[in-house]
Amino acid sequence: MTTEATLASTSVSPTARQVWTRARGIALALVILLVGAVAIAVVRSDARHGTLDPRSADAQGSRALAELLADRGVSTRVVTTLDQARAATGPDTTLLVAVPDLLTGRQQTSLHSAIGDSDGRTLLVAPGGRSVERLAPDVVADPAKSLDSTLQPDCDLPEARRAGAADTGGLRYTTTHLQADSCYPSKRLATLLRIPSSSGDGDTVVLGAPDILYNDHLDEQGNASLALQLLGSRPHLVWYLPSLSDSTAASPEGERDFFDLLPSGWLWGTLQLFIAAALAALWRARRLGPLVPEKLPVTIRASETVEGRARLYRKADARDRAAAALRSTTRTRLAPLVGVPVTQAHAPEALLPALSAHLRGDGQPLHNLLFGPPPGDDAALISLADQLDALESEVRRP
Repeated sequence: MTTEATLASTSVSPTARQVWTRARGIALALVILLVGAVAIAVVRSDARHGTLDPRSADAQGSRALAELLADRGVSTRVVTTLDQARAATGPDTTLLVAVPDLLTGRQQTSLHSAIGDSDGRTLLVAPGGRSVERLAPDVVADPAKSLDSTLQPDCDLPEARRAGAADTGGLRYTTTHLQADSCYPSKRLATLLRIPSSSGDGDTVVLGAPDILYNDHLDEQGNASLALQLLGSRPHLVWYLPSLSDSTAASPEGERDFFDLLPSGWLWGTLQLFIAAALAALWRARRLGPLVPEKLPVTIRASETVEGRARLYRKADARDRAAAALRSTTRTRLAPLVGVPVTQAHAPEALLPALSAHLRGDGQPLHNLLFGPPPGDDAALISLADQLDALESEVRRP
């Protein structure tokens, strides 16, 4: 017992070499995963370059739509800052907000105040729940998306009726505005809403999906007709592509949030990194089922077992368990010596009177020694082990 307690107080801090030997495999795996995540993020970022950009001829660009609008006398101007977008609003202008969710809350509120009195048209492309509540306060986004991409207009909006079926399936919206046009419903919720302005001739169009604006979808269904009508109602089109470099994206104190500075591809790459780490941990797991007892290939010396257990107690700072093990073992050995059955060795009312009669002493110190609270520090644990050892020696003394 004294040996176990003494070994428990021995320092088990690993050396720097041991730490490196144990951790170098994990560190290498993390580096590989990080490099892979960065590479995937860069590739995805490049693949999405030009998305909804009227200057891009990529599959998800919108250059074809811009050229068709130009043939009809509608000029297209690309802006990337909130100040430019606010300054460009007017009764003869359609403002398209390509990715409303990239705007901060302050930017969305500021943009809404500008378009409210412009008497022009504003088209919001697939705004999420928080974005649409600020940019179109009468509209609420449903958390469940449409299961179908191609939908029928099923409304009285002239632009939708002339276009017919279109790929608007995506986010779904509801509105409390009594004069709103709810079109292209999916499960009775609209994927295209037109909300007229409370004063003037302006309106706001909320589009549930950007598909009708893409180059590779423009010639499908009635996408081209719907897009040209929605964006060609005014002679000027301002195409707002929100940018993280916009100074208005900063917080009121002039500082940006950390996540605002990360490219969108990096967030996806980080998620993939965590998934890869979880899969690697599962792959490296030694046991995937219940523990199976196995016979040791060699005989372990008792001193090594004691030392190993002591080190585990010390590493876990488990003085309570170490003290409980010492007291339980002592009680089990003392009970037969004073005529108490082993089955009652851990019952104070049976063991303590027999010990007191054998030692002819007060039972109160014995109760604290054999059944007391756990020690508060390592020195108290060592003292407890010495006292238990002395008690057993005294009981065994003839």
